[in-house]
Amino acid sequence: MTPSILSKIGEIVSKKNLLTDPVHKEAYSYDGTPLLSKLPEAVVFPENKEQIAGIMELANNENFAVVPRGSGTGLSGGSVPVENSIVLVMTKWDKIIEVDKQNLTAWVEPGVITETLQSRVEKMGLFYPPDPGSMKICTIGGNVAENAGGLRGLKYGVTKNYVLGIEAVLPNGEFLATGGKNFKDVAGYNLRDVMIGSEGTLGIFTKILLKLIPKPVKSITMTAYFDTMVDSGKAVSDIIAAHVVPAMMEFLDHTTINSVEDYTKIGLPRNSEAILIIELDGMGAEVDEDAAKVVSALKKNHATFVKVASNEAEALTLKAARRTAFSALARVKPTTILEDATVPRSELPVMIEKVQYAAKKFDVTIGNFGHAGDGNLHPTCLTDERDEKGIQNAHRAFEYIFNEAIKLGGTITGEHGTGLAKKDFLESSVGSTGVDFMKKIKKSLDENNVLNPGKIFTMKPKCEGSLPKNREQIHDFPHSHNH
Repeated sequence: MTPSILSKIGEIVSKKNLLTDPVHKEAYSYDGTPLLSKLPEAVVFPENKEQIAGIMELANNENFAVVPRGSGTGLSGGSVPVENSIVLVMTKWDKIIEVDKQNLTAWVEPGVITETLQSRVEKMGLFYPPDPGSMKICTIGGNVAENAGGLRGLKYGVTKNYVLGIEAVLPNGEFLATGGKNFKDVAGYNLRDVMIGSEGTLGIFTKILLKLIPKPVKSITMTAYFDTMVDSGKAVSDIIAAHVVPAMMEFLDHTTINSVEDYTKIGLPRNSEAILIIELDGMGAEVDEDAAKVVSALKKNHATFVKVASNEAEALTLKAARRTAFSALARVKPTTILEDATVPRSELPVMIEKVQYAAKKFDVTIGNFGHAGDGNLHPTCLTDERDEKGIQNAHRAFEYIFNEAIKLGGTITGEHGTGLAKKDFLESSVGSTGVDFMKKIKKSLDENNVLNPGKIFTMKPKCEGSLPKNREQIHDFPHSHNH
């Protein structure tokens, strides 16, 4: 990127909001996805939508790419820079603009931290259910861009179920406002849902309208231990078959249990092959009735131990065991590759066995945990990116897992998005017609492919260039310069 273009960007956003030094470029060269990294040409912090529009107009005129970014917690490479790109960071857009108790809605800026919003509305007796594992640091804008899920997805759904309206800057610099507080609105195409899960390829969010619900008044949390993963999977199926829909139904396998126990020292059973952590919530006596049905299903499927939390502190400890799973596994080996395969709930026991088989077949260590209630597995390979054979085996294992998930009627990603990491598997999941349809939408809004190019699928304009395949080895770092 030429100094002239950088100067023009600085004129749009002011020099204080344009960072080109090597330290900052390195800090924004990657997200939460392992093995993927590329230095951007600059890091930009826009202050208003007019500045964003100006940058997009300049990108189209000068043929460089713009990569939107929140906190960078994504796990599919969605916010990893590409060749000849700037990173547009939205974390300073962090205002909760309005909480409307009459309409049960909240207007927020995209940089609002998910947990911050949850805490704010819960003090008002309201509830924002989506709770990604990274909720303490991830942003609402990133959640909407990736259609993030979380632990409460079984009962409450995912981010898309709570988005009522979006304001965004389109790739050509135009402003879009779609949706609103009307719970019934079928005027024209549903542009809101097109934007949700678009991974920053169709627009840059500037305001988001979210649905809130009344906060549940009662909850019960319990945990159950199993000698086999398959028994835990069957227990999940039986709980759902009993017409019980828990707020949370999470599982940890043997590898994950021991990693979490090493990390937290909270007394998890090291000899168990699986743990289920279940939370039920609601407005009254039905919670106790559902809890009794759950305990019965657990015991029927050979749970060796069932414990109901006696107070809120104990419940939080149990849930913390699941929320720390990824962090705990990441301590075991230098490189942690976490994936996101989803199957219909009824196929969960089969899919669990497929993951176990993949670990043995390809000689890799895989910890498995996830959202058992909605069939969303997070097989996590523990390896070292310096071990070329180990990395190859990991990729082969995940290719097998994805293919088996699709055979079972599942999908390659339940909540992490496609990004760079899974684009090669997209067609096998949605078909060639589906991919072509997506490309036509992208082309119609982003003729020059300047907004987050190369993500989800490949198009080939000038600005896309080569895409990051592996972490860059940055030599002579202190003397890095723009190019």
